Amino acid sequence: METADFDTELSLFKYDNLEQLPPEYRDLDEAERTERIEAAKVALGDDVVILGHNYQRREIVEHADFIGDSYQLSKEAAAADAPYVIFGGVTFMAESADIITDDEQSVILPSMEASCPMAGMAEALQVDAAWEEITTAAPDADIIPITYMNSYADLKAFCAEQGGLVCTSSNAHRAFEWAFERGDKVLFLPDKHLGENTAHRLGMADETAEWDPWDPEGKDADEVAESDIVLWDGYCQVHERFRVDHVEQVRDEHPDAKVIVHPECRREVVEAADKAGSTATITETVEDADPGDTWAIGTEIHLTNHLSRWHPEVNVLPLCGDACMDCNAMRQIDPNYLTWVLEELVEGRERNVIEVAPGEKELAKVALDRMLEV
Repeated sequence: METADFDTELSLFKYDNLEQLPPEYRDLDEAERTERIEAAKVALGDDVVILGHNYQRREIVEHADFIGDSYQLSKEAAAADAPYVIFGGVTFMAESADIITDDEQSVILPSMEASCPMAGMAEALQVDAAWEEITTAAPDADIIPITYMNSYADLKAFCAEQGGLVCTSSNAHRAFEWAFERGDKVLFLPDKHLGENTAHRLGMADETAEWDPWDPEGKDADEVAESDIVLWDGYCQVHERFRVDHVEQVRDEHPDAKVIVHPECRREVVEAADKAGSTATITETVEDADPGDTWAIGTEIHLTNHLSRWHPEVNVLPLCGDACMDCNAMRQIDPNYLTWVLEELVEGRERNVIEVAPGEKELAKVALDRMLEV
């Protein structure tokens, strides 16, 4: 990255030194693994906190001290002040936890393979090149970059350096308003669907353009720079699977059902649903539902399964039925990996520690702090 005072590299190589699961841990059954995990937690006591993202499988969240979305979990880790933080999530989440926790705390990602595809769709090196093209095409405009929480630390740092900030799915609209109070245009990345849904919420649907970093022949910086909102062509592979016909089908089969979807879904799916919101909003909606209500959930299947298990009085359905799939990246946090990293900590060995470089961490924290202003 040329515009920043720190070095960065492609995410594919960023954590290639993280370790694989030792062979002796690969065939543990659930009963043995559960016993060993709980024994390790007792031995470590307050020295460890386990974070379980909403999209993790049951075998992870049942051992978690906190369950929630990515930024909420990072805040819990910082407040817990435990020397060891084990993040049952993906790489960018562990990075965010490392950014806001104390230097004395170590953040551990159990599996090296847990890397979010959407975060990888906006590499900082790509964004830096696009930024040069777009700003050159609009030399008199103040362009404010906003990155979704689902991005790597170097991209958060880039946004901070260019006067921008980070947002979550809950506060994206406020981040856009913050940016337009300070500039003329917004570059939003990496999730085009969240960006489009936010633009609609703000009445700016006709003022967007899409930047495709993968098609050099398909983008025209001069044309894109005429729009007030430039959307990076990235998306969540889970949420992009949902279609309007899924909404129509669930309503045909369950006439009393209401539909809630995540704002990472396509615009037409959000329009067809009764409600859209973050994983926290989805969870709260089911928690507040009356007994006998039916809610069809348009998000990663494990959260739907958790809500069905936690709230048996509510009829919780996956929006796309048997076609719903889990997140490939989240799936990499295997409970056998959790057993391994915990038992290694008991022996005084830290495995798969995620560390954001100091300069990058400082800038990324600026972008996160700005988010707290909105």
